[in-house]
Amino acid sequence: MIRETTPMLGLEEVRFGFAARPSFLGPITFCVDRGECWAIVGPNGAGKSTLLRLMAGLYKPHAGKISLGGAALDEMPGRHRARRMAFLPQNPPTHLDLSVRDMVLMGRFPHRSLGLFDSAEDYRIADRVMAVTETLGFADRPMATLSGGEAQRVHVAAALAQEPRIVLLDEPTASLDIQHQLAIFQILRNRASSDGLAVVVVTHDVNLAAQFCSHVLLLHEGHGVTTGPPAEVLTPEVLGPVYGVELMTLAIPFQQDRCWVVPVAATREEPV
Repeated sequence: MIRETTPMLGLEEVRFGFAARPSFLGPITFCVDRGECWAIVGPNGAGKSTLLRLMAGLYKPHAGKISLGGAALDEMPGRHRARRMAFLPQNPPTHLDLSVRDMVLMGRFPHRSLGLFDSAEDYRIADRVMAVTETLGFADRPMATLSGGEAQRVHVAAALAQEPRIVLLDEPTASLDIQHQLAIFQILRNRASSDGLAVVVVTHDVNLAAQFCSHVLLLHEGHGVTTGPPAEVLTPEVLGPVYGVELMTLAIPFQQDRCWVVPVAATREEPV
């Protein structure tokens, strides 16, 4: 895919920290374009969720610049930002007194003229994204009655209902079974390929990233180790020193340029 002159989302020398760790994250520089599906991977505590919240505008960087479509993210009104970007946090609420359709319609809020009423267009878009996420069949069920996989697909549908140009997701497949993990990533990959949606997903599953993502950012202790296509980043030579384990690769039969990464043994000595 040809890169646009202005990236969908750009980070330039971004730094961030907390009171106890003022230099926790950064500097981070990379950009995300239309149709790209980025995975952010790294060990626990690497700064993945913090970085995603910075990209969503929930945190403000201490230094550097984040731009959305060429405009400064921190100067963009929240409603305008929500029309262009969707953010799905870890463990979104599921026990809500809402039907599935009402939950998806909440994604249309930034587009409502007065922010109060659902239009016929809102319902059309909601039904379309529910069909895409295979949730239309239980649109009238209460959210509280859904399984974890069903609920997560509804939250993805609500994010897509915003009709964003970019969607950010924080571990959207955590605690899901294999079938639903594959379903979520397939939905994201399809939207990127067919609609030009830009996707950034935080995940601990490097093999899902290898199979479905076009680009990978590897974080370690708040610093970007490397970025690039999965075949270059998700290798034993790159991942092993970061995760502290010995790794090997197995070829994916239907994707000749990508491999599964398999742990062999820990390389760091642990106390008995």
